[in-house]
This record gives sequence, structure tokens and C-alpha cells, in this order.
Amino acid sequence: MNNLSCLVLVLTLFTGLTSCNSDKPVKEDKVEIQKETMNFEDKHTYAKPKEAVITHLDWKATVDFETKTITATAAYNIKRAASASKIIFDTKDSLDILAVRIDGKPANFEIGATDKFLGAPLTVELTKEAKQVEIDYKTNPSAAAVQWLSPQQTANKTAPFLFTQSQAILARSWFPIQDGPGIRFTYNAEVTVPKGMIALMSAENPTEKNESGVYTFSMKQPVPAYLMALTIGDVDYKKLGAHTGIYAESSLMEKAAYEFAEMEDMLVAAEKLYGKYQWEVYDMIILPPSFPFGGMENPRLTFATPTIIAGDRSLTALVAHELAHSWSGNLVTNATWDDFWLNEGFTVYFERRIMESLYGKDYAEMLAQLGYQDLLETVDGYMEDGQPKDTHLKLDLNDRNPDDGMSDIAYEKGYFFLRLVENTVGREKFDVFLKDYFQGNAFKVMTTEAFIIHLKANLLDSTTYNSIGADNWIYGEGLPDNLPAPNSNKFELVNAQIEAWKEGTAANTLTVVDWTSHEWLHFIRNLPMGLSFDKMKELDNAFKFTKSGNSEVLAAWFQHTIKNNYVPANQVMKDFLISVGRRKFLTPTYTALKESGKMAMAKEIYKEARPNYHSVSKQTMDELLGF
Repeated sequence: MNNLSCLVLVLTLFTGLTSCNSDKPVKEDKVEIQKETMNFEDKHTYAKPKEAVITHLDWKATVDFETKTITATAAYNIKRAASASKIIFDTKDSLDILAVRIDGKPANFEIGATDKFLGAPLTVELTKEAKQVEIDYKTNPSAAAVQWLSPQQTANKTAPFLFTQSQAILARSWFPIQDGPGIRFTYNAEVTVPKGMIALMSAENPTEKNESGVYTFSMKQPVPAYLMALTIGDVDYKKLGAHTGIYAESSLMEKAAYEFAEMEDMLVAAEKLYGKYQWEVYDMIILPPSFPFGGMENPRLTFATPTIIAGDRSLTALVAHELAHSWSGNLVTNATWDDFWLNEGFTVYFERRIMESLYGKDYAEMLAQLGYQDLLETVDGYMEDGQPKDTHLKLDLNDRNPDDGMSDIAYEKGYFFLRLVENTVGREKFDVFLKDYFQGNAFKVMTTEAFIIHLKANLLDSTTYNSIGADNWIYGEGLPDNLPAPNSNKFELVNAQIEAWKEGTAANTLTVVDWTSHEWLHFIRNLPMGLSFDKMKELDNAFKFTKSGNSEVLAAWFQHTIKNNYVPANQVMKDFLISVGRRKFLTPTYTALKESGKMAMAKEIYKEARPNYHSVSKQTMDELLGF
């Protein structure tokens, strides 16, 4: 039994969530350490789970595309301390609370002052016998988590579409909830939608439309609020493997089914590494291009952007990443958003192990080296902006939007720290540790401090922990000197072709046969800046970058076209920004326009594109462009 396998005992002391059954005694000093490290305060929720906490949700909703609203009843089973006189929920974006009942009887409630990031608290008075809180409410058309799309904004262009994106603290904008990653609950749902459409959630899902437009759902495993998700559209389903399948609009289904045909292989590879997949089914839905992220790891149903459909399965590392979240994040969850690296650093490490298992070490090293390049750029940016604390793995996001912590620091610095630990103890020993970590802490939450104790107790003694500078990695700024830099033999060959071109070899005679997207991305990223129009034209004629159907390649190419005034790419760049809402591509492209003295162009494009973006992307671009 690992050092934290009784973690839920600590949670019970202040949340009443569950109990711990152990067949082995736990030393008292270990229990005291757990109490100290797990007695966390989440700065991004008004909820007081030590007093009263939700355990299960029954959600009944009707979705109206005409008014762009959801009218619903959320009925929560609760556990509370004997002295608790109230329970507090999070709300946001003028969520209209129509009525509140305690055990079926009208209850007193109050909505507090609104905070820019946190929204407003909904405080409900409890009776001494209170076991269930029922809330009737209606969403606002501008609810931040929800994007309502017209038929024209979809692939088929025949029916409207809806999807939610709740991470980090946007769930509260479409249902009143205790919106902290350290609070988990099960849920059932009944959702009524217009006929001819299908509703899907992060739960047990239907695979075909029905005549009534009423769909029921069950999520039996406890999840935090940010992993509750809803999407509605005219989509079909295709089974890909014993445990995997894909939802997509009919015009995308053939491409999507081909692109993600290896999902089942990824799932099998993941289970071989770190234990049984505990969510029964792993399906994915291809959303319209306005989705702000590459993917979102909603349990049982990953939400994915169509920008990963490249036609050659070259961008499917994102699928491996979202699948890996089924262990790191969904199974063992960061207790607060300050501990976000525990979700993402582990997931990037796991993702690359899956890709190595399926496609070899060279392939995984290419991914790691691209990640290293992103990490260096992110660290440099924070240092130049006077934000060195944002390069810490353990963050301090007090009085800030937790979305600020979702950078390459959590993903890539977290990955390289874990890779350093692996290098220190050996892969075999590290794999045993990780498998035990995921299985022993399943459906629990983790703080950075509790993880450090677990790491010291089960893998690194104090001498080794200190010798690798672990505290400096976790609590220090920048990148430590002992970062295990990746090295890709394939990228060395790419570098040789770049040098040959710089020395006068014609672009159309370079040796580029069978290059993957990763090799092309490395090639473009490492081209010299300040290229002449003729040099840009030579590259474009040889490799058709401006006409590429690969979003990663296009976004990297735009860095050069914008800064080098390569006008032939301007219309393609504009169309890309208008049609694609993925923040990973929007931020560097608009930033390049801004830094190249093309702010007027950036604002003109953004004004047209902004209605197509989800609120997550709008917020970032508004700040960047001063909208």
C-alpha cells in the first residue's frame, strides 16, 4: 500500500466525501503529514466543503436554440457537518436562479456580489435535516462555458450546434455548482433537445438519434465540475474498436474515422503501461473549428478540434494526450488550479510514452523536442514580461483567473521534471511507481505537497530528492540546469537540410521524402528570420506551405509570412483566423501581427472573427489586442 492510499481519510475529515478502508495500519506521523498537506483551500470557489458538500447531481434540462438558453433543475444530494447552517454554490454570468428547495420545500437563498473571475456565490440556508438541495434556474445566452453555433458555423451547415467548455471555472456559468477540482460528484441527467439532433455528455451516451429528442445519461464515477460537459448537434457515431468510437458530422465522418483509427491501439498501450482504463468507454467527438482547445478530456467523451485532422494521422499525439488524462487528471486530479502541473505534466509524460510504444523512440523524441522549443519560448516570455513566478510548477493564482496557469510550464516543465525523475531511478522503477500512484489514488485529489511526500516515501529518498533539485523544479523560477534536453536523430537530419538550403541548395532539391508533420514543423520553426520575398516564394513554391491542410504547419508558417511581409499568404492567414478558434494558433498569429506593426490588420480581422470564437479565446485575444 502506498503512502497516500488512505488519502480519502483526510478528505473525509473536512468534506464528508467518503471513507477509507485499509487493511494495514498507518503510522500516526504519516496521517498527520497527510492532514497538513491535504487541508487545502481552493481560492477559486466560494464553496465551503468542510461545512457542506455535494455528492450527487440529478440534472434535468431543456435546451432552446431560439433563445440560446438552458432551463434546468439541478438536484444535489449533500453531506454536511452537524453544525452547518448553509451550503454555498458558485454561479457566473447572471445565471438566473428561479427557485430553491430543501428536501422539496421552498428554501431561503441569497446571491452575493459578483467577482470578475469567480462570479457570484449562491448561499442556501439549510435545515437541520437537509439532505437534498434543488435549484431551478435558467442560463444567460452569453454564458461563458457555452457556445451556440449557427448552421453556417458547422461542417454540414444544416443544423445548429452547442458545446460547453468548463475548464477551469466556467461550469458555474451553465449550472450552479461547487466549482472546484477538489470536489467530486456523480451525476444523472435528462436533456431535451430539438428533434433531429442528439445530445451527448461526459457520461454513458447514446449512439444514435431518437424521435423524442429526450436523452438520459449516467456518470457513475465521481468527477469534478470542470469535467461535466454537454454537446448537441447533428452528428453520427462510428465504432472504432472494442472500447472506442467517434462522433462527427456526416461530412467529416470518413476523414475522422480514418484519422483516429488507432485509438483502440492507444488505449491498449496505455493500459499496458499504467493499469486498467476505469471509464469503460473512450469515445471522441469532433467539434466545429471554434472549439478553443486542441482537446478536452471529458470522461468517456473527449472533445476534439477538427484542426487535428491532417489526413495522415500525424497529429494524433493529441488523442494520446487526452486519453492519458483518463489516468492523470480525471482519475487523480489536481486539488486546486495552483496544482495544475499534476494534471498536465503527468499527462504529457504519459502521452509520449504511449506514442513511443506505438511509433518508436525517435517519434516520441520529436514530440519532446518540439515541446522543449515551446517551453523555452514560454519561459523567455514570462521573464521578459516580469512574471518569473509564473514559471514555477506550483503556482500562486490568488486573485487571478486560473486560466492564466494553463501554459507550457505545467505541460512541458512538468514533463521534463518527471523525465528527470525517470532518468534518475530508471524507467522500470519509475513505471512501477506511476502505476501504483494512479491505481492507489484513483478518484481522489492531489496537492503538490502531498505528491512530494508520496514521491519521497515511495521512490526518491531525501538525498536523491535534494540531489536533483526537486524543490527548485517545483517552487523555483525558470529552467534548472539539469533539464534532460531531448535529442531527435530525425531533427538532426532536418537541421542538415536547413543548413544546405541556407548555403545555396535549391529548396526543391532538398531531401524531404516521408517527412512527418513534426519534421516540417521543426523545419519551419528553425528557418532564419528576415527572409526576402524571393526566399519565401522559393520555399512556398517547393513545399506549398501556404496551401497546407495541416493547421500546425500553417500556424508556424504564418510566423514568417507576417514578419517577412509575404503578402501572398495574407488571405489564407485571414481565412484561418476567422474559421479556427483554437487558442494555440490564435495567440501566436495575432501576436506576430501586433509585434510586426500590423495592429490595424489584426484588429480588422479580429472584429470579423470574434463572433466565431468561444469565450475562452475571446478573453485572451481581447486582452492581447486591447478590445
